[in-house]
Amino acid sequence: LFLYSSKGAMMDNRFATALVIACVLSLISTIYMAASIGTDFWYEYHTLSPAENVSEAGRSIWDEFVSEEADEKTYTDALFRCNGTVGLWRRCITIPKNSHWYSPPETDMTTNCISFSLSDQFMEKYIEPGNHNSGTDLNRTYLWRLQFLLPFVSLGLMCFGALIGLCACACRSLYPAIATGVLHFLAGLCTLGLVGCYVAGIELLHKKLPLPDDVRGEFGWSFCLACVSAPLQFMAAALFIWAARTNRKEFTLLKAYRVA
Repeated sequence: LFLYSSKGAMMDNRFATALVIACVLSLISTIYMAASIGTDFWYEYHTLSPAENVSEAGRSIWDEFVSEEADEKTYTDALFRCNGTVGLWRRCITIPKNSHWYSPPETDMTTNCISFSLSDQFMEKYIEPGNHNSGTDLNRTYLWRLQFLLPFVSLGLMCFGALIGLCACACRSLYPAIATGVLHFLAGLCTLGLVGCYVAGIELLHKKLPLPDDVRGEFGWSFCLACVSAPLQFMAAALFIWAARTNRKEFTLLKAYRVA
């Protein structure tokens, strides 16, 4: 009996270690996901000579960029020309601080951003960007909407899973951790879907509006944070489910041993 009790204590330590690691992974993935949602570097455009591109027309570019009537083609062209960056909520361009016709060419640049409104997030995308008469591009429209909704679903699932975990601690039972693991697994699927939707949306956009020869585009660090968050969520889910299921089996065996 002493040997079995020692073994049981060792198993409990393993479960505790697994849960601690799972909680740390869950916390890190939540921080990464929140940071990626709140930053503007999902995709970056690098222009060889942005100052020359906008020194004469910087103010007009900015006015068009922030205009309520700016369509997808208008602000995408500005992103190409002005070292633009795009996030899930905002788009930014880099322009000279003083863009007047009587000023000399500026080398001192500033980054200005404008947020996508809620209506922008659900606006239809057109087969020919900027041409409202070309018809709705359903693929790009739903990809854009999903990339806006999925990260919030992912964060919501992780937060709900954390609440269940707190309830499990209050009840002094590991079995509810299975639900926490399942929710983290679903959150990982949402994050993975977000990454896939964003990549597909960017590729489809660049088929409609090809990058100019002097412009290079690449995924930014905000996108990388979301990519890292997904496997962390899956690992946390696996640890939660393993700890809960294995502890349940050990408890059943211990109960059967005592009855015997």
